[in-house]
Amino acid sequence: MENGLQITAAGIQAPIQTGTAITEELGRQFVGFIDAAPQSVNTYRASIRRMIEHFKAAAITRPTRANMLQYRDTLKAQYKPASVALHMTAARLFFRWTAQQGYYPNIADHVKGAKLDRGHKKDYLTSGQVKAVFQTADRATLTGKRDYAIIALMVTGGIRCIEASRANIEDLRTAGDSAALYIQGKGKEEKADYVKLAAPVEKAIRDYLRARGETDGSAPLFASDSNNSKGARITPRSISRLVKCHMTEAGYNSDRLTAHSLRHTAATLNLLNGGTPEETQQLLRHTNINTTLIYCHALERAKNNSESRIAAAVF
Repeated sequence: MENGLQITAAGIQAPIQTGTAITEELGRQFVGFIDAAPQSVNTYRASIRRMIEHFKAAAITRPTRANMLQYRDTLKAQYKPASVALHMTAARLFFRWTAQQGYYPNIADHVKGAKLDRGHKKDYLTSGQVKAVFQTADRATLTGKRDYAIIALMVTGGIRCIEASRANIEDLRTAGDSAALYIQGKGKEEKADYVKLAAPVEKAIRDYLRARGETDGSAPLFASDSNNSKGARITPRSISRLVKCHMTEAGYNSDRLTAHSLRHTAATLNLLNGGTPEETQQLLRHTNINTTLIYCHALERAKNNSESRIAAAVF
């Protein structure tokens, strides 16, 4: 602080008014300032609202760094590490913004969130388990044809629920000598990525579209069958729910098995059947190969039979 001005790496900023209260209105101003995808904005809005409500409940309008540490510890007692990290990221961005605007000091600077385990939080299915899940879809019905096609696409292409939801019929194209589905990936604004469709997967999708009778290219590739939204684009949440239902029906009812497990399954089965880390990275569209290597390390540990060798030596 020099002559009433705060000097940071970003340069000289306006004087900080420490008397400014942290209110819902300040939170709304911050949310309006964010330049991000709508889903990210909603996430930040919810996180900042939760933080301000916490301070309000404790009658704190001018929180200190000690209050931020206490808030972080409260989050740790209520949420999983990933959620704590998300809330604290939002808090750090909020107070960085208040400092830059001259509203309030950055009391969240260098306040850590929660230590995250780099391992995956979800399990994967074996090839036999995938076949069992396939069998739960009644392919004599339109809903069964759709569900089978969605699961087949997700488990062979490693795509996310939101990517399946965003797909249109016209996104069925070709790539080289293969049928392909062009997708709008995570954080992307265009459908520039694609996944190749293995013959059984393309057949399942075409079978579903034929039974549905939809030919408009701009129509959603997968449609809702509920009474309230029949024919409309199926939502990511609905896809997640239907995948979980089929897993449960097949006998795989675990908190660690969700629709996202199909993405882990795609990576794992590709590596187990001769795929290289580089090919798997391309399949999953990981920006950093270190993300892909987590799968490799997990498989290396699974193949490590040290316990059996030790047991053979001592028993």
